[in-house]
Amino acid sequence: MTETPDLTPEDRKIVTLARSVRARNGVPEGAAVRDETGRTYVAGTVSLESLRLSALRTAVAMAVASGATSLEAAAVVTEAESASDEDRAAVRDLGGADTPVLVAGPDGTVRETVTAG
Repeated sequence: MTETPDLTPEDRKIVTLARSVRARNGVPEGAAVRDETGRTYVAGTVSLESLRLSALRTAVAMAVASGATSLEAAAVVTEAESASDEDRAAVRDLGGADTPVLVAGPDGTVRETVTAG
């Protein structure tokens, strides 16, 4: 993974976790979110015949299902240039408009940080 010097250790952790789940599961995207207590939730893309969810929406759903009431940050590892509007909306629903979303390439280099808003 290429280091992104301006990331906090906590943000580096969620990028690393997102990258790991993507590689381990062989899915197009990996994502991780950190809730208000510092717990992390990690997920890959879900692609079933009856259910399709991006990795980031799956990670947000896992956080909600586990009782999280807010998000501090989110990360997605993807070949896409940016986080989709739907992904940012899911982060915004739980974390608010100012929640940072780190978008990293498959090598783990953060290409951009956007807000959920």
